[in-house]
Amino acid sequence: MTKRINLISGPRNISTALMYSFANREDTKVVDEPMYAYFLNLTGDDHPAKEEIIDSQPKTMSGVKKELLFNKVDKPIYFIKGMAKHYVDIDLSFLLDLDNVFLIRDPSQLIHSFQKVIPNPVMSDLGLKLEWEIFSFLLEQGKEAIVIDSNIILSNPRKELDKLCEKLEIPFSDKMLKWDAGPIPEDGIWAPYWYAKVHQSTQFGKPNFNQPKLASSLQVLLNESYVYYNKLKEFI
Repeated sequence: MTKRINLISGPRNISTALMYSFANREDTKVVDEPMYAYFLNLTGDDHPAKEEIIDSQPKTMSGVKKELLFNKVDKPIYFIKGMAKHYVDIDLSFLLDLDNVFLIRDPSQLIHSFQKVIPNPVMSDLGLKLEWEIFSFLLEQGKEAIVIDSNIILSNPRKELDKLCEKLEIPFSDKMLKWDAGPIPEDGIWAPYWYAKVHQSTQFGKPNFNQPKLASSLQVLLNESYVYYNKLKEFI
C-alpha cells in the first residue's frame, strides 16, 4: 500500500526544494501542485502560463482526486506538493486518507519575498489563514498532521528531515540531502516561471532568521499573518 504524503505550503517557501528532496529517493514518486489547474479554472486568477496550466491538469476536484491524488502509484511513497491557496471551495474530507504536512515560514520573510512579485499581497495570496483552517479541520476530525518550519529545516536538513521521516513512519534516506542541478520530469509546466533558483541548486540553502522591515501598508497583513503562523508553530 502506497503512503501518500500531502504537503500543504505557502508560497515563496522551500516547497519545491522539498519536492526535489523526496523525488531523489528511489522509493518515492512526486507530483507537483495537482490542484493548480482546478484553482485557476475556478478563480480565473491571472498567472503565467495560465491556459497551459489549465490544459495540463484535471480542472475538477473529482478529476484531481482520481488522476493525481489517489491514482495508482508504482512506488511505496507518493509525495504530493501542494499550495494552501489552492484549497478553495473544497470538501476537505479527502485529507483524512493522506498523511498531511504543513510547511510554514516566518511571515515577515514570506511577505517581503512575495511582494517583490505581487506588490500588494492579501491573505489569500499567502495561504496562512487557509493552512490554519485546514489544520483545524484535521484536529476536529482527530486526524494527526505534521507542522514544519522552513528555517528549522534549513538550519539542519539531515537532522530535521530525519525527524520528519520518523513522524511519517518512513526510513530516512541520505539521497534527500542532495540532488542534481536542473529540472526534473515531474515539474509542473509553470516551472520556467518560478523554479529558476531551485534548478540551480543541488541541496538545501542556508537559513535566514532576519526579519525584514515591511512598508507600513503591509503591517496589517503582517500582524494578521503572525496570528496564524504562531498558531501553527505551536504544533511543531
